[in-house]
Amino acid sequence: MGCRDDYGYPLTTSDVAAAAYVAGVRDLLRLRRDAHVRIASALAHDPTFALAHADLALLGHEMCVDVDIASRLDDARRLAGRATERERSHVHAVDRHLQGDHRPLLAHLTAYPRDAVLLSIAMPTIAFAGVTEVPAEAWAIVEGAAPSYGDDPWFLGLLAFVRQEQRRYDEAMALACRALAADPTSGHAAHARSHAHYETGDHVEGLAWMDAWVTGEGAETESLTHFSWHAALHELSLGDLDAVRKRYSEQLQPRHTIGCRALVDTGSLLFRWALTPDAEAVPGLEEVARVTGRGGLEAPATAFLGMHAAVTLLAIDDLDGLRRLATRCANHPHPAQREVVAPLADALWALGSGRASEAADRLGALAPHCWRLGGSDAQREIVEETRIAALLRAQRYDDARTLLDARLDRRPSLRDARWREVAARPPVVE
Repeated sequence: MGCRDDYGYPLTTSDVAAAAYVAGVRDLLRLRRDAHVRIASALAHDPTFALAHADLALLGHEMCVDVDIASRLDDARRLAGRATERERSHVHAVDRHLQGDHRPLLAHLTAYPRDAVLLSIAMPTIAFAGVTEVPAEAWAIVEGAAPSYGDDPWFLGLLAFVRQEQRRYDEAMALACRALAADPTSGHAAHARSHAHYETGDHVEGLAWMDAWVTGEGAETESLTHFSWHAALHELSLGDLDAVRKRYSEQLQPRHTIGCRALVDTGSLLFRWALTPDAEAVPGLEEVARVTGRGGLEAPATAFLGMHAAVTLLAIDDLDGLRRLATRCANHPHPAQREVVAPLADALWALGSGRASEAADRLGALAPHCWRLGGSDAQREIVEETRIAALLRAQRYDDARTLLDARLDRRPSLRDARWREVAARPPVVE
């Protein structure tokens, strides 16, 4: 029957290259460490394997893996002619996706719903940024594929993430636990469970579970810094700033991170920690900026990375960098970069320039559109928290309390409660 992947699709390559590729995809879907190394090893066995070239380019674009994206894409296009129709469609979908056109990928998934790598791309999660700015469209793609996967634990974890995005937290937790019972190492299921704990304010149990998982079944996970970030969010919410400092020191310093995780996890944690009432001696983001590089800060590949680049530039007081980011994004072919990241960078420039009230208003105008940035509710909260800080700086305490009351209605948080106290008792001006 020739070589096939885990979902039954033929692979146009040798047995040994196919085995390496299948192992790499298996690890990629479970978020295990060095998946890209295994996929690359398939090319060592068969340099003509178009699918492996395409998927390495994809990982370079989406996960900041250190590969020559253009060369991998060129090789994938050149070699795809010898492959199956499904593989040719896969290569074309990846090629167009990296150019900002997601339509071929969506068409591909209609024809080949069990192409798990490309289905994984469709849903913005810990691994990928998604293929649509409309969350309901991404949810529909995943839900539409459900009959093709049955009780596959990877798919159950992906569906659990959809459910928590839909704020169906009990269902998300049940699906995540089913997936973890079948595969305790499932990174997507663990990720969905961590979001369900956080969004329901279940900080004590969520923190205990996360700490146990990352040192146990999840120890081989690629993105452990992101799970450490989740644990730190629980600690922030509990007001345990000593624990946040310890976690940063042991797990979240930039040297512990891989690819763009320094920007997304470490940078966002430091920024939100610095905004927290009573926070003292919070480390700066200069090292995050150095690791990310000027290109990553001023020419981010996605709107999601653009959001994190903007707050990092504000944190290091690089107002010129914010201006350059805003200008580049304002002329970007992708609408979310033009219509969300560019005005976000402008708003943060205003905040950094001492125009806090104007910045708060600009951030408020962006609030209904922040979902277009990608990522999760928990990650996009950084924009709302910056707005709260701007309102407090502008001495608009009533507006700040309104936002904080809404957050506390959504879930309990000692951090937000303390923030609410600060907004309720503004400093007395002598």
